[in-house]
Amino acid sequence: MNETLTIRTERVDDLPLLLAQMQRMGIASLLDAHFPTHGNRQGLSLGTVTTIWLTHVHAPADHRMNRVQPWAERRLETLRGCSETQLEVRDLGDDRLADVLRHLSDDARWREFEQELTGQLVRVYDLRSDCVRLDSTTASSYGTVSEDGLLQLGHSKDHRPDLPQLKVMLATLDPLGMPLATEVLSGQRADDPLYLPAIARVRACIKQPGLVYVGDCKMAALDTRASIQAAGDYYLCPLSALQVPPEQLSQHLAALRASGQAQSLVERTGADGQAHALASGYEDSETITAQLQGGSACSRNGSACPSEASADGTGRAGGEATRQAGALRASGRGASGGRHPGPLPRGGAARGNGERTAD
Repeated sequence: MNETLTIRTERVDDLPLLLAQMQRMGIASLLDAHFPTHGNRQGLSLGTVTTIWLTHVHAPADHRMNRVQPWAERRLETLRGCSETQLEVRDLGDDRLADVLRHLSDDARWREFEQELTGQLVRVYDLRSDCVRLDSTTASSYGTVSEDGLLQLGHSKDHRPDLPQLKVMLATLDPLGMPLATEVLSGQRADDPLYLPAIARVRACIKQPGLVYVGDCKMAALDTRASIQAAGDYYLCPLSALQVPPEQLSQHLAALRASGQAQSLVERTGADGQAHALASGYEDSETITAQLQGGSACSRNGSACPSEASADGTGRAGGEATRQAGALRASGRGASGGRHPGPLPRGGAARGNGERTAD
């Protein structure tokens, strides 16, 4: 009896690697736990469909929904072997993928999912979590501006004020660069108020005090620095020319040079294990105070003080700030709130607690 042998050839590529990594991260189970679906839903769960879709986004670098089903049909046996044996092509249709997007658009549930996933990754992989970098960026578009839409006209970092844009706030774990919190906002928003919500989401993920938050001069708003200090964390950022005018900087530098004060080195440990000097400057301390809601706290030289240290008893938070006097360099020189017990990001040996750093 002759049997017809049918041979089907499929491209494996990096599908097993991507799917195995997402299984180790527990993405499917976390999605199913945080985004419950209708009880009559049949076929693969929302989490499993999402992981296969993410594989399609990463492997052929294509995010379009109408390409997922034909792509999966050409690799059906590979996907079944690496994911779910019950996988059918109809599980990856446009309607199922649109349903995934509808569920994932729930902001409250997404934040809970993001926090649990990030915290799980930090614990499981024992990632070093003592420094977090925060920054925002914009993405311009030729789309239409609507009253309640994300695309709005605002200050353009791309030097295209004629185009609407959206803004993305990102907090990453340093030096790995793993995203801890991501927020997509309308393009007309200012940067200053975006730091504290992002920091709050990082704290909910990591659940660890004493972190160093690194940002640009827009993170140097007094309320932001005072809130970081009051929570027992540290910050490192430059101060803008509005906070340290050039005239004041020149006068302070002249006074420091005239006093004969020695400059301090800022060093970083290189790949060879040796310390390399990146910059040198002066240090000076200055105590600042700010009004905080919900009680009083203060800091002196980076240590906690009793609430009665507040002069007027109305809930002042005193922090130690560094006023940068000079150009910010790769060494990470700038402002840090409170004295950090260890080296700063990437081995920088600068100190906090209110030094005023000058070239």
